[in-house]
Amino acid sequence: MSKLPVLVLAAAAVLPAQQALRDAVRARIGDFPGSVTLYARNLETGASFGIRETEPVRTASTIKLPILCSLFDQVARGQAKWTDPLTITADEQVSGSGVLGTEFSPGVQLPLSDVAHLMIVLSDNTATNLILERFGADSVNAYLDKIGITATRSLRKIRGDAGGPLKNAQGWSKAGQLPENKKYGIGRSTPRDMVTILERLDRGEIVSPQASKEILAIMKRCQDTQGFRRHFENVANKTGALDALRSEVGIIYTKSGRVAMAITVDGIPKPDWTPDNPGLLLIADISKIVVDGLTKEPRP
Repeated sequence: MSKLPVLVLAAAAVLPAQQALRDAVRARIGDFPGSVTLYARNLETGASFGIRETEPVRTASTIKLPILCSLFDQVARGQAKWTDPLTITADEQVSGSGVLGTEFSPGVQLPLSDVAHLMIVLSDNTATNLILERFGADSVNAYLDKIGITATRSLRKIRGDAGGPLKNAQGWSKAGQLPENKKYGIGRSTPRDMVTILERLDRGEIVSPQASKEILAIMKRCQDTQGFRRHFENVANKTGALDALRSEVGIIYTKSGRVAMAITVDGIPKPDWTPDNPGLLLIADISKIVVDGLTKEPRP
């Protein structure tokens, strides 16, 4: 007996669920005046959902995840040790997220491992600059090329002048010097690229199974709870924020399955650094809708 009718019926059952999910996301986005790009994949069933998922976006601090992956590669290849000291300098200290730029004095030394943890857990901007000063943004992009991630680029260090002239920025990569990339700030990526990185972490394919496990453990200690973590307790994530942008990438662990997701909300009408920023609320609600949709979707 042919199995074709069964497959057709299963596919037909999936389509209404996908449409219901799309309708629910669109309803939540409503008349939001900015843009929303996202991609999500159920890491157990392969079910996925996207909105303009291959469109390049500004990463803000979510670029720190690829930087961390490339750093693990540097250590694995013997180019560095986790115990190597990094010295805080006035040139690398910047404002914004983290503590190294405001609470530590120039000249203080920290091991590379501690600096890497601060870059993710507190999204420390000075920690990021120290790492990029040591290894260079081009090394991040070289690693991404090696693993086949080509739309994501580390473009430069983080400047702390909160809107000052772009000439104050330092540590440009070759990609960052291209005129078409200047609009992206410190990094460029796509939701699909970020989810691909997350999938490979989940499968233990970033550098090594042990490295992938350690990277996810660091992400699970991320202290930003204003997006995915509003609705989910078990999350490995990295967030990003600019005046008009909020973004988040991560794996959401639920009893019904693991969902890798990347969302960028850009064009937020006015700066709002409170937990009630409309972009943050949008990310929180959409993540809940998408996880529910992808973990309840029938399996073909």
